[in-house]
Amino acid sequence: MNLKETNPKDIAGSSKLPFSCVPANVIGEIALGLMEGARKYGRHNYRKLPIKASIYYDAAMRHLTQFWEGEDIDPDSGLNHITKVLSCLTVLRDAMLNDKWEDNRPPKLKDGWLAEFNRKAKEIVEKYPNPVKDYTENDRET
Repeated sequence: MNLKETNPKDIAGSSKLPFSCVPANVIGEIALGLMEGARKYGRHNYRKLPIKASIYYDAAMRHLTQFWEGEDIDPDSGLNHITKVLSCLTVLRDAMLNDKWEDNRPPKLKDGWLAEFNRKAKEIVEKYPNPVKDYTENDRET
């Protein structure tokens, strides 16, 4: 049996953190979102001054909701709302990893709440196995 020789660096590097898995264009968009924040609030302010989880959760949810409701571009920044969501979550996660966040989430819900909703959703799907087609932005009026 002939085994292909492999560069020893390939073997060593293949078990390390694969930054190549993250799309460079998405990193670039996050960088633009963080650049905007740096210009407005000071670069890396979230590493010096603790942030509140609720502030970044609320901002991310506002941008996600605006995207979901059909607005692609944030009128204030000119960036895509999804880019703004990723930027918000990047700041929040960095603050969490560096112990610079205030966990001001509400009291925890009872374990299993989501599983219960999923069970009820499944019941609805089973009751109505052939749903009416969704109406979307791409539908044409007749």
